[in-house]
Amino acid sequence: MSRQHILGTLLPGFVGTTLPDWVERMLREGLGGVCLFHENIVSPTQLRELTAAIVAANPDALIAIDEEGGDVTRLHGERGAPFPGNAVLGRIDDLAATRSVASAVGAELRAVGVNLDFAPDVDINSDPRNPVIGVRSFGTDPELVARHSAAWVEGLQAQGVAASIKHFPGHGDTAQDSHLALPTVDVSLETLRERELLPFAAAVQAGAFTVMTSHILLPQLDPTHPATFSAAVLEDMLRGELEFDGVIVSDALDMVGASGEIGIPTAAVRALAAGCDLLCIGTRNTEWQLEEIVERVSSAIAEGELTVARLAEATVRLRQLRERIRDAEEQADAAAAGPSALPDAHRVATSFAVTPDAAELLHGPGWVVVRLDTVANIAVGRSAWGPFLALEEGGPRLPVFAMTEEDWREQIGRIPFEASVLVIGKDNQRRAEVVALVDALRARHERVVTVDMGWPGADPDYAGIASFGASALVGEALAGFLAERGVRS
Repeated sequence: MSRQHILGTLLPGFVGTTLPDWVERMLREGLGGVCLFHENIVSPTQLRELTAAIVAANPDALIAIDEEGGDVTRLHGERGAPFPGNAVLGRIDDLAATRSVASAVGAELRAVGVNLDFAPDVDINSDPRNPVIGVRSFGTDPELVARHSAAWVEGLQAQGVAASIKHFPGHGDTAQDSHLALPTVDVSLETLRERELLPFAAAVQAGAFTVMTSHILLPQLDPTHPATFSAAVLEDMLRGELEFDGVIVSDALDMVGASGEIGIPTAAVRALAAGCDLLCIGTRNTEWQLEEIVERVSSAIAEGELTVARLAEATVRLRQLRERIRDAEEQADAAAAGPSALPDAHRVATSFAVTPDAAELLHGPGWVVVRLDTVANIAVGRSAWGPFLALEEGGPRLPVFAMTEEDWREQIGRIPFEASVLVIGKDNQRRAEVVALVDALRARHERVVTVDMGWPGADPDYAGIASFGASALVGEALAGFLAERGVRS
């Protein structure tokens, strides 16, 4: 197979807000496309110019992005996404609302020239300690997650943007982040089929164009290879059992779970050999990295490590994907139907879980906010979160004391002793320093209420209010919730 065919399977990221010369040159040679991140985006106008330059270099280019409609957003990094995320949608449990959110996301992406969305996340959040899925999941009930996964796929693809359901065969039952390690999900095949696979099967039946793999090890299925490198997972289970005939996309190969011990070029060969058709390389890739991958794949073909037939199969599927996207775009243009019935802030607020103690305490004057910033996981990246802009712009205008897990012990003394304290964080109970902060505040203040805008733990002391998301719309809903109860400074 030629250099063009190898390049056609690669989907790198790059540095900057304009198209680098090396990416443009490789696109003209047949590079499959690019993956865009927050750092590549300044404004809708700039993004349209960037995607237009990509298409000018290669009219068949796949232009991909992670836009999940909630905490994971690349288009709305400065303010947060104006939609509820998956966990909120799962709690509302209105399929029309889920379909409308996905349609609105698709319309935004189509308008700026993006044609492949690495969404929805259809993982079941089976382990509440999960550091990478959490509120990106529709929930813990397989049937509910399956219903909403299918609806999200339908809404997105109705706008002419390809969906990529992830992370096959399920990243929810782990307490490790595959960006940083190789997680193991040691469950029986029966459990896998009855739980993790249900949403994937539903989304495949709904017509999902692509599936993204996970870098996790499933010993009961393949004790040696993570899913991205496992023919047993990709060919036997995904293509055989679930009868998926579209494009299989690898999760980013720069993640430790994929290439930590073997390097990206070898990871690329193993992913292709196992059944991946399109390789997401990472974020800040370079020309040198891409050339190294092309050379390693070429050598693998010459030495019989990777067959010509497997690469040819990937090439055919990628061509079919581009045809399916063009057909979907034409159908979307013909329908010209915009999203409807989007959930508003008030409806989002009705999905919050509020303990009786928090409901009793949370009223009246004298309140301050402790904003607790924690290190975002790599999937979420840098993005605005929470109600802080909404509190500033629309009220109630509460004094905000910004702290981190590292500096709260020095900062806590700035809060007046007489104040009532509203602590707003994410995944509070999972973080030892957050637990210590809340306990210290309770020792010095009469009224303390906690808000968890991540996936709450079981102890209500650290999640008096659980919002199950931290997007801009969820933040607006929280601000309105506080205002309705007369919470003020």
